Amino acid sequence: MERRSAKGWLYLLPAVAFLGVFLVYPLVDVFVYSFEEGYNSASQSFFGVGPYNYSYVLHDPYFLQALKNTFVLVIITVPLSTGLALLISVGLSSIQKLKDLFQTVYFLPYVTNTLAVGLVFMILFKKTAYTDGLVNLMLHWFGAGPVDFIDGPHWAKMFVLCFYTVWVVMPFKILILTSALASVNQDYYNAARIDGTSRSRIFFRITLPMISPMLFYLIITGFIGAFKAYSDAVAIFGVNLNAAGMNTMVGYVYDMLYGDSGGYPSYASAAAIILFVIVLTITCINLLISRKNVHY
Repeated sequence: MERRSAKGWLYLLPAVAFLGVFLVYPLVDVFVYSFEEGYNSASQSFFGVGPYNYSYVLHDPYFLQALKNTFVLVIITVPLSTGLALLISVGLSSIQKLKDLFQTVYFLPYVTNTLAVGLVFMILFKKTAYTDGLVNLMLHWFGAGPVDFIDGPHWAKMFVLCFYTVWVVMPFKILILTSALASVNQDYYNAARIDGTSRSRIFFRITLPMISPMLFYLIITGFIGAFKAYSDAVAIFGVNLNAAGMNTMVGYVYDMLYGDSGGYPSYASAAAIILFVIVLTITCINLLISRKNVHY
């Protein structure tokens, strides 16, 4: 038994070493940097140890704005994209003819370059001296005034970012949920139809419980992905997100390292640890909730 156990650990050794070098060590290193005050990456020196970096980050208006933007993005896009993906997946599962074609069409945005999609969104929503943009033209049909979605009020810019995020992440969710729906045993549906069960009751009593593991997976990964959002905002509003008021937490970390305000790895490390704690906390809460609502 001991020999078999040692052999098993030997097989796991490459994976453990890989995770230790590229995951555990960087996390510990960032945690140490977050307490080193005035750390200089060039000279590898610092003048003190303490929680000042966290205090600075938590009182930085740019970080607070990034935190607010990230939470709004998470709260809106994760439930909305998951719900829409579920509705579309149920609709696709009920279509027999051209089902594969519709699945391909819905999956195309996922394989399209993120920046290219962001450029298209910017063109659709941007108001210039020559045109108000296609979206404003459509609003004009309903008697609404033109809105500057790219350089205008914060709510308009946040609307575009949320719209874009939902558009980008929904194809993957549709693919996963369509596969999950196809794997549900048809005997459950046949038995329910024989008993005269309504479609809504079948959906809530059979379909949702059977695909709940996949829904839970998409919600968890959706939260994590939304908290790591950065390229989406850059694709629409450019690299100077602080000036646009549309920075995210990951963007704040990047700016502290390499941006115009760069050269502050200690502040970036503190912000990264705060982001890690937030994501870990929300993931643990979701895991606790899933114990009662997810059926394996």
